[in-house]
Amino acid sequence: MGLRHTLLDVTPLRSSPPFRRLWLGQALSGFGSQMTLVAVMFQVWQMTKSTTWTGAVGLAQAIPLVALGLFAGSLVDRVDRRKFYLLTTSGQAVCSLLLALQGFLGHLPAAGVLGLVAVQSCFVAGGGPASRTFIPHLLPKHQLAAGLALRRVAFQGAMLVGPALGGLIAGALGVGGCYLVDALTFIAALYGAFGLPQMNPGDEPARPGLRGVMDGLAFLGRTPVIRGALLTDLATTVLSMPISLFPLINTERFGGNPRTLGLFLTAIAVGGVAASLFSGTFTRLPRPGLVMLGGSATWAAALTLFGMSHDPWVGVAFLVIAGAADTVSVVSRSTVVQVHTPHELLGRVSAAEQIVGQAGPDTGNMRGGLVADATSGAAALVSGGLLCLGAVAVVGATTADLRSSSAPSPPHTASASP
Repeated sequence: MGLRHTLLDVTPLRSSPPFRRLWLGQALSGFGSQMTLVAVMFQVWQMTKSTTWTGAVGLAQAIPLVALGLFAGSLVDRVDRRKFYLLTTSGQAVCSLLLALQGFLGHLPAAGVLGLVAVQSCFVAGGGPASRTFIPHLLPKHQLAAGLALRRVAFQGAMLVGPALGGLIAGALGVGGCYLVDALTFIAALYGAFGLPQMNPGDEPARPGLRGVMDGLAFLGRTPVIRGALLTDLATTVLSMPISLFPLINTERFGGNPRTLGLFLTAIAVGGVAASLFSGTFTRLPRPGLVMLGGSATWAAALTLFGMSHDPWVGVAFLVIAGAADTVSVVSRSTVVQVHTPHELLGRVSAAEQIVGQAGPDTGNMRGGLVADATSGAAALVSGGLLCLGAVAVVGATTADLRSSSAPSPPHTASASP
């Protein structure tokens, strides 16, 4: 019994066939998206031999999400969310087919490839917030955390395996074949979405245009528990994101061994997958806000200790801990957001959550690089970790609603009378 309660809770997959179909479809589509990312990076590098161009791949994905996210979230709160998700998923599939076509023909310049990536990201800007509104429709409140943990483990599985599959397929079939496989995985995503019930935004749909966006921002401003959750996430990503520092740390401390660098990049993902597989240890806890604060603080402390470590294996261990803490924090944050956001505002709040999740790490990697250029990789890591610890402590101390936020408990079945 004890072991069962520590493992990933798969009850949502058993109890809700629509959630099960949606989860399977999105999991397969996630593998395809990671494969496409590898293919785009490889193709752009082959065409330009420029790290500036390969770096622009991330910008092509991030800029539409940040620029359109809040307006897309407002639109999600005005229309049938199922139909909107079907439309945006179809748009992503068409973009993958166009990428496959140019991959086979080979006549599109690098700027055109990035243009297709940016157009696809425009559809993601709408489809992402829409898909985040589905879980409260499909699952009872006491299963929200378990559903979010299942979504997280699918994402991490795609992150671990998708790039390797993309490299193998691109090597065997070319980038066009890789893009085509991605396009085919959208069939699974569409199959999962077709099985969803109609999902209207509620009795108070969002006002059109900028007014609807401002209503969403006003809700964030006057709701301490949501505001505190998003600020905590910003603190962990903007102040202590370590990925851009790994090559420098590897050179400063461990002789620039590429195998060590590969371990650094893998360790965080391994920790995240392990935390997801044993997510029953925290998804069943009654205070997701406190769990999120604890996970964020553990992430910062582990990265600080990694920055101080001179032994590569000890450093890898701290990165595994950081990856596990990140998963705990992300799942708990999403639980807080889902539980405390009214149905009619869920699209806009989900869009804000998506923007924070996209822009925060990019900004954090840039911050780390700038600090490291002025000091050292270790100094950038340690200072960022300590700043993150301080920011999390401030948010926790000043946001009582976040500390006391509770998750719904499962209903108790009454025993039958003798």
